[in-house]
Amino acid sequence: MRKIIALFIVFACAGYARAETYNPFFVGHKHQVGFSLGTGVNSGRIVPPFAQFVPFTELHVQYSVPSEAFYLPARLSMNLTQTVGFGRRYGWDWTSYSIPIIYITKDLALLYTRGWYFGAGAGAGFQAKENERIGSKLVFTFKVFTGYRLTDRLAGELYAKHFSNGNTAPENNSYAFYGIGFTWNF
Repeated sequence: MRKIIALFIVFACAGYARAETYNPFFVGHKHQVGFSLGTGVNSGRIVPPFAQFVPFTELHVQYSVPSEAFYLPARLSMNLTQTVGFGRRYGWDWTSYSIPIIYITKDLALLYTRGWYFGAGAGAGFQAKENERIGSKLVFTFKVFTGYRLTDRLAGELYAKHFSNGNTAPENNSYAFYGIGFTWNF
């Protein structure tokens, strides 16, 4: 957790643009919905390596509003993720991890142009049930992503996302995903 906080402070200090001048997530709009699909990775790292892909999928939907943090443009989001597992791999029964997760996140635009943006986000929420992979209902999430504005209303994003319980329970093997999604502004 200390590494995440340190990362946010470093990136926040590097920013110089005020959020009210331009928010690359919204481009003048006030609301956003996003949909994404991710594939699972068997990794306990915050940014998972491209190794050990597993039969574990993330279906994700979010609603966001403009925000700012440390004078950087941001979005505040309510998220709903449904994890879907099927089969066994690397000693885990992924079918037993088909669990909905509801959480709130704040994503910061760390670097951006009028088309591309790169950012990171963090949040907290709850999964519907405990299991031996994440031994609590409380979950924390961290995400790094890059996006491209196709129009002022539509953007595509690539991301790496990590869920864990922040060591609040003895079992903390985490979930990790790589994914693709899109956002729609209105």
